[in-house]
Amino acid sequence: MPSPTNQTSTRNDMLLKRSLRAVWHPCTQMKQHETLPLIPVACAAGCWLYDFEGRRYLDAVSSWWVNLFGHANPRINAALIEQLASLEHAMLAGFTHEPVVELSEKLSALTRGTLGHCFYASDGASATEIALKMSFHFWRNTGKPQKTQFVSLKGSYHGETLGALAVTDVALFRDTYAPLLSRSVQVTSPDWRAAGAGESPRDFALRCALDLERYLAAHHPATAAFIVEPLVQGASGMAMHHPVYLSRAREICDRYGVHLIADEIMTGFGRTGTFFAHEQAGITPDFLCLSKGITGGYLPLSVVLTRDSIYEAFYDDDVTRGFLHSHSYTGNALACRAALATLDIFETDGVIEANRGKAATMNELAQPLSAHARVRDFRNTGMIWAFEVDLAVEGLARRIHEAALARELLLRPIGPTVYFMPPYTISEEELAMLVDRTVEIVEGL
Repeated sequence: MPSPTNQTSTRNDMLLKRSLRAVWHPCTQMKQHETLPLIPVACAAGCWLYDFEGRRYLDAVSSWWVNLFGHANPRINAALIEQLASLEHAMLAGFTHEPVVELSEKLSALTRGTLGHCFYASDGASATEIALKMSFHFWRNTGKPQKTQFVSLKGSYHGETLGALAVTDVALFRDTYAPLLSRSVQVTSPDWRAAGAGESPRDFALRCALDLERYLAAHHPATAAFIVEPLVQGASGMAMHHPVYLSRAREICDRYGVHLIADEIMTGFGRTGTFFAHEQAGITPDFLCLSKGITGGYLPLSVVLTRDSIYEAFYDDDVTRGFLHSHSYTGNALACRAALATLDIFETDGVIEANRGKAATMNELAQPLSAHARVRDFRNTGMIWAFEVDLAVEGLARRIHEAALARELLLRPIGPTVYFMPPYTISEEELAMLVDRTVEIVEGL
């Protein structure tokens, strides 16, 4: 790792200045960086990011929820080096290659073959766009062009391109662009924090499902699909719900002839305690959107899996009945090889079972945090933990973020919600450090 010298200090400072001049950073009010410096990253290993002076930061949010098996993972590195020797990229229109075929076969097998076709893109929002367009186009191809509307949950987040933003219900992202967006409808979220006194998460989920049922009973002739983040709604503050909601949603969508889109961009690849979150409800969606952890956090890649019956509605001599969506880097060979290496780690290392043990350990370690007087609604699903800081403090999220950096932690709160979503390779010692220093942060606010 870098060691402190005057030269490395200069490298830190120069990189910050160059970045502020040349880079427009995402999800950021750039003026804030007049007083909140960017963190220059020189290198990374395991769960840690390092700057040029050797300062380190525990990546407790998996670099925006993408990193599964640590930075600079030797097995993923080796797979990419091997792939570089043969093929880095080839267009997927009219051509194919082994990594994309092998990955498609493995992903389909993980759904027991129920979702048999994979369409690739580069990011989560694009996957959402693809699923929405496919659903609409399916209904058009099957003689129901009036099915043009979509339903999502209150507080939902599905991406920030215009189609994805149309089914997103986070005001910070949506309101500015509202005049550009297609109309969609939001139904009650089964977020168990909103349950009534004495009402269990399961009972609350069933009550919320009645809202979806009432809406589709009245509007199913015009509704193409219901899109949902299974078990955890990320950007609205890690809102967690009982799997029974998904079971009922599947039944309701089937009854009224509406597609079910599972947005597992964040919840897939073991993050909720099963490989896919929807498995906990014993269902299969009509469309499955995947990204983030698919390459272990290495390269941009997303994919939409769907049923044979949907694929077949596009299979025709008429070109206009085909799905003509495209991305230049669709099915990139390097990204697919990183994804295959990621799946190999799941297969050989018993990751899901190991994570269950790690989550149990973390829940024990976190008892002083969950019992803290300033903490409310401490909750856990799989390898995701979240809680609210119960303080009316101006700039709370920023204060927590800065206090965390001072304690070697990367935390990025969502409003008053602090969450942990670390790489699966995090050790018990690192989990204990994460909890202990977060308690210090909460007490010092």
